[in-house]
Amino acid sequence: MTSKAVEKFTECLGAEIPKDRIYRDEPMRDHTTFAVGGPADVLVLPHSVKEMSLAIRAARSLELPVTVLGGGSNVLVLDGGIRGVVIQLNEMKRTLSCHGNRIHAASGYMLADVCEFAYENGLTGAEFACGIPGTLGGAVFMNAGAYGGEMSQIVSRVRTVNGHGGVTTYEKGEFGFSYRKSIFQKLQEYVVDVELSLQYGDKTEIRATMDDLTERRTSKQPLEMHSAGSTFKRPPGYFAGTLIDQTGLKGLSHGDAEVSEKHAGFVVNRGHATAADVLAVIREVQRRVEEAHGVTLETEVRIMGTP
Repeated sequence: MTSKAVEKFTECLGAEIPKDRIYRDEPMRDHTTFAVGGPADVLVLPHSVKEMSLAIRAARSLELPVTVLGGGSNVLVLDGGIRGVVIQLNEMKRTLSCHGNRIHAASGYMLADVCEFAYENGLTGAEFACGIPGTLGGAVFMNAGAYGGEMSQIVSRVRTVNGHGGVTTYEKGEFGFSYRKSIFQKLQEYVVDVELSLQYGDKTEIRATMDDLTERRTSKQPLEMHSAGSTFKRPPGYFAGTLIDQTGLKGLSHGDAEVSEKHAGFVVNRGHATAADVLAVIREVQRRVEEAHGVTLETEVRIMGTP
């Protein structure tokens, strides 16, 4: 993007989005859990659906490409960065409320905070998500899951913004959920707030379940290192981490990117990895697992940007 395009884009936003939430040439390594990635031409941090819609309409009016991110987990931004406008939703946190057994939350809340809020209100059903990294909106977009639970089991209403800035509400049965997929990926619509339908439960039991799952995750996953979460989808009939381990790939590295010694399903950044390093490890794992087992591993991590 040229300086003139950036200036026009900023002018279109007017006074609705303060300039201190609009960044030019912003390194995406500072906004993703992998801590890698080149610069976004422009990064916008909206606080509301209105601001997000305005940013999308402004970008479209100038024919600028738009990329929308949640908390920056589950993505690998390549070293060339992202052209056009990146809209990141992790500061959209204006709504978090409970009405009976239903929670209404803006998409920018971290899943851990939503699960804690459910516990505080004596609601069960969301415990499986307490340790999943990322935002609520991103979790719905990807139908995130863990320990036998998925977002598809608890989501009852979703509001989205589409690629033209329009707002749509979806009801239960319209989400198109399947394994790590939702209709929002196909439609390229972005989740901005969510209603969860839970059940009343015993707070002591809810806390015990959350503590147990947190301990299991902490003991088995490399949470102390930069990663995007689970790198690969679970292939039918297998577990990705088990296949990688059986192929002897724990510790496989390229630069500072490495298959975790703690959990083979994670590619981690030991400190100074580039996206090219991470991608090299991913491709080598895919090649060697297919060679050894005849199984094709698909990435769960979304790869975006330019090399």
